[in-house]
Amino acid sequence: MAITRDDVLRALQSVTIDTAGTTLPASGRLSQVVVDPTNRVMFSILIDASEAARFEPIRRSAEGKVLSMPGVSGVFASLTSERGPGMPEQSKAAPVPVNAAPPRPGAPPGQGPALPGVRHIVAVASGKGGVGKSTTACNLALALKAQGLKVGLLDADIYGPSVPKLFGLSGKPKVVDNRSMEPMEGYGLKVMSIGFLIEPETAMIWRGPMVQSALTQMLRDVLWGELDVLIVDMPPGTGDAQLTMAQATPLSGAVIVSTPQDLALIDARRGVTMFKKVAVPILGVIENMATFICPNCNHESHIFGHGGARIEAQRLGVPFLGEVPLNMTIRESSDTGQPVVAVAPDGPQAQVYREIARKLWDNLTAAPAGRAAPKIVFE
Repeated sequence: MAITRDDVLRALQSVTIDTAGTTLPASGRLSQVVVDPTNRVMFSILIDASEAARFEPIRRSAEGKVLSMPGVSGVFASLTSERGPGMPEQSKAAPVPVNAAPPRPGAPPGQGPALPGVRHIVAVASGKGGVGKSTTACNLALALKAQGLKVGLLDADIYGPSVPKLFGLSGKPKVVDNRSMEPMEGYGLKVMSIGFLIEPETAMIWRGPMVQSALTQMLRDVLWGELDVLIVDMPPGTGDAQLTMAQATPLSGAVIVSTPQDLALIDARRGVTMFKKVAVPILGVIENMATFICPNCNHESHIFGHGGARIEAQRLGVPFLGEVPLNMTIRESSDTGQPVVAVAPDGPQAQVYREIARKLWDNLTAAPAGRAAPKIVFE
């Protein structure tokens, strides 16, 4: 039995938000209601941050009403604070955590609560698309795992999820207790992506609050377990979704991926600036597609230039983690869902990612953190 948006709205008509009997659908506070192909329902309730305590029982009631509908497989409902005409300037667009844990000790002011069991959360970001950010995040996570760490990967690119393709994964995550999801597993990594919840060709036509709600649910309603590092593959750019992740997530730091060309470096600067403004440390810059070596004649070409990201990192005063070549093996392995670090761990391309992972871990464990980092012996 397929559940429709109208079915959900009818169920929510019995949820009132005040003594006057205003229903939730009539209040103007209900976000877009999304029903995925497995009849999992997602929506958020717009509030001012000061109303969180009053609206939490309303959120639970709404969640219960929808969950009791025949055929519904799960419900993801959240409270979302979005600045509007009647809201104070300090009420930024960011999800209001439900049953939040205390803030991570040592986290920058304004960041969200810690994820239980997760030592470090690292954002892999870029100022623009097309620079190989997702491929880099995927292989970087695998390189960290190869060096003895417990690693997870969250695909936070709502509009263009790439991680299912990069890992060759399909199917739906298992839902536990009608709320929490078990992450998928690929090459020993715990993996979550919106791509597991929708059909491959579905266009995500969502406004900001719904994107924020989905990101929060994928982060906090997933059973990540004990992790040393959770790598977050960020959406490209510096917009609403990026700000949500930066402000609502206890990030230990960010990695910026860029090609060497000036056009990409302009946007990489914006990414560095955004993270600095929200007090997230920059753990390093990676230059992707740095050098192309012809497989026939071994001639070295700098198709997108060379060294631009290293120079930019020096100019901005942030660490430079290394260069990843423009290489057919990396591209082919990514397209077939067989990441190069996993399937050719001793090859030259994998060694590049492993060296970058080594530097990243050094920078990460040197930064202030709420818990002591595990002792890792790199081979």
